[in-house]
Parts: sequence; structure tokens; C-alpha cells
Amino acid sequence: MGLRVGVVGYLGYGGAELVAILDRHPAVERMLLEDRADVPDPPRPRGHKGHQRIQGMADAIRREGLAVVFLATHHDVSIQLVPQFLEAGARVVDLSAAFRLRTPERYTRWYGAPHTQPALLADAVYGLPEFNREAVRTATLLANPGCYPTAVNLALRPLVEAGVIDRSAGIVCDAKSGVSGAGRKPSLKTSFCEVTGNFSAYSLLDHRHVPEVLLTSGLEEAEFSFTAHLLPVERGILETIYFRLNPGYDAASLVSIYEQRYQGEPFIRLYDPGQTPELRAVVRTNYCDIGAKVDAATGRAVVVSVIDNLVKGAAGQAVQNMNLMLGFPETEGLL
Repeated sequence: MGLRVGVVGYLGYGGAELVAILDRHPAVERMLLEDRADVPDPPRPRGHKGHQRIQGMADAIRREGLAVVFLATHHDVSIQLVPQFLEAGARVVDLSAAFRLRTPERYTRWYGAPHTQPALLADAVYGLPEFNREAVRTATLLANPGCYPTAVNLALRPLVEAGVIDRSAGIVCDAKSGVSGAGRKPSLKTSFCEVTGNFSAYSLLDHRHVPEVLLTSGLEEAEFSFTAHLLPVERGILETIYFRLNPGYDAASLVSIYEQRYQGEPFIRLYDPGQTPELRAVVRTNYCDIGAKVDAATGRAVVVSVIDNLVKGAAGQAVQNMNLMLGFPETEGLL
């Protein structure tokens, strides 16, 4: 038997994806933890026992000796549960937004409520492995990145670091997500009749994922415009990022920067200059695919970044982080 890990919030889309990945992971034994007493048993075929579900939470963590607990819960729930789980001796991978921002003031501004665990907020490690791998290995509390910020930061940060973007001209990210990105909780906006055959923008200029992009890519808020859109598909994120280049750079220059920055990275795939990825290339995988095109005469540049919002944008990245934290090969269970 492998190391035991727990999952809270396994009935949501991200949690269910996490359970599916862990079920095929050869080095862990997965256990489902109940954070509510009123969760019903889902229907299942006759003769099928279903997954093992454990009541008790922190007591269960101690009793079962869980090495890692995943929280696929709302951020308010995560803030309440994380201190209990850390006290019980488990390392925590939190898929919510509860511990992604570094200060309670920033959290309050973007989430509209005070953060009741500011010390843990300061201690949490932001789990984007391509930029923070060594800190992830030793993390006790891991804040799994949001789906939109994962795609945009993987595309933008290497270029910002290389100084090739004319930041005075601004950067625009036009982002589209499948409906599963809104979560499983029913709402009118994500109902079938509202989504099918439709396409809509939301959270203009105040999307909660913006501060993650600013913190990770080192941008100022005035430099970055982000608009999210709801695609009439189940899953996947495609982000089209527009900016102007400083003189002397072309698409080959951008691809070269990515090649140097992501050499050896198992989940980053690059396209030839002038070619860009499609959503279908990454659905149900942990890959982030990136391509760039440049109009050298005007300095206009477009980068397209695509991920599966439930995998590299949530559950797959959480398992990638767990692998690093527990000393497993980073790709275990994901390839």
C-alpha cells in the first residue's frame, strides 16, 4: 500500500477529477473525508460498494496517518479546516483561493471578507511548480493556483522577466473557460439553456484571479487588463494575450525565451513561431501549450496559452505538487 492521502470536497468537479487521478496513482492510497454530516451517498450500480468515506476529519487524519490532505472546497471552508489539518499532522494542498494571496489586506480587497488566518496566509507556498519547485518540496501548506492565472502566468512571466514586453503599452488577456470552471453548484448563468449556443463575458476589470497574475508575473494592476468569458463547452481554458514588443524581437525570439525557461519541464509544450494551440490539444491532460505570433513591422504580439481547467488548472497541478512534496517523480499519475 502507498502513502495515505485524503480528499475533502470530492463531489465537486475539481474534487472528482482529483479522485480520478489519485485512483490511478501508483504510490498513494486515497481516502475520502467528509466535511459535512449531510452528504448523501450517490447512486451506484448494485453490488458496487463505492469509495471509502470517513467521518471525523482531524481525528480521522490522526487515526489513518494521512500524509497529505487535499481541500477541493470553497475558500471560506478551507480557512476553517486548514488549521485543524495542520494541527493533526498532515500537509495540506488547498485548491481554493483561501491562501493564494500574501496579505490579509489583499485578500479582503478581492474577496470582500477579512482573512481569519493571516499567519497561515503568510506561510503558504504558492504552488506553480514551474516557478516555485524548491519551495513546493518543503511546503506544509500549499496554495494551489487558480486555473486562469496558471495559463496566463506560464505564458507571461518568462517574457516579463526577459524584458521583451513594452509594458507602457499595456497587456490584455482575453480568457475563455469551459462551464466546469464555475463549479458544480447550480446557478442560472451556468444552466444548460443559458450556456448552450451562447458566449458571455463576466467579472470585467475585477476578476478575483487578477492579483495572482500580478503577484506571480510581477506586473502592476494598471498594466494588465483581464476579461473572462464563459465558453459553451464542458472544460478547458484558452487565453489570448495581446501586447507590444520592445524593438528587435520577433516570434522566434519569444519561442526561444520559452525554450530556455522551460527546458526540461514535463508539462509545458511549445509551438513553432507563428503557430498557436487549440483547446482540444490539452483537454484531460496536465499540459500547458503555448504559441506566439508577432507582426514585426508594428511590434504587435499575440500569445495563446491553453490548459484543462480541471487538470493543470486544478486537480492535476495539485497532484503534481503532491508528488514534489512527497518525493515522488513529478509526473507520477499524470502521464
